[in-house]
Amino acid sequence: MRPSGRKLDQMRAVSFERGFSKHAEGSCLVRFGDTHVLCTASLEERVPPWLRNGGKGWVTAEYGMLPRATGDRMRREASAGKQGGRTQEIQRLIGRSLRAVVDLEALGERQITIDCDVIQADGGTRTAGITGAWVALHDCLKWMEARSMVKVDRVLKDHVAAVSCGIFAGQSVLDLDYLEDSAAETDSNFVMTGSGGIVEIQGTAEGVPFSQEQFLELMLLARSGISGLVQMQKDTIA
Repeated sequence: MRPSGRKLDQMRAVSFERGFSKHAEGSCLVRFGDTHVLCTASLEERVPPWLRNGGKGWVTAEYGMLPRATGDRMRREASAGKQGGRTQEIQRLIGRSLRAVVDLEALGERQITIDCDVIQADGGTRTAGITGAWVALHDCLKWMEARSMVKVDRVLKDHVAAVSCGIFAGQSVLDLDYLEDSAAETDSNFVMTGSGGIVEIQGTAEGVPFSQEQFLELMLLARSGISGLVQMQKDTIA
């Protein structure tokens, strides 16, 4: 039995709230159960120096957790003077995931930055961030399309979403919350496109190594979960 009472293949309650931020070109508050992440997309009419005059744009991401996103207050990374390794790893993952479904030439020499700020954390913040970031990116591109800057269907090639899976109490489960994540025997994150392409898989045995058969079980769970998330993205932007 899972601590939440969910079935092995059952996601937490998921929701997307578009237009959450008044000023951003695109924004979405995504909720995976008690994990809440605010994703905002900001457009700049410039690209990093190493991309200038190359005819391509860029999509990047930044990630952070508010001090009381967790049970105890965390020190702001800004006050520490540097980002932690976990923060850097997650924001790079979010950026890679979004660029996998973006035609950078069709975007033109512009940069879109997605900020994923965790308001409340209960496991799966990176997967929620990726899934909500896609909605914020889509709405930013719609904002641009309304101003005759781009065509959304030329820039955005596919959906992308992510979900965690793991082995908890000897069973393969979908969408781990914190209680499961902190005690999981195996913890993994899957990032996939709407058409089923694999963008990235992160998997770690926390104790006993997992088998190929167990990995395939996790993969099937992830495909099912991501298929549902992509459908929710489609319903949200319809």
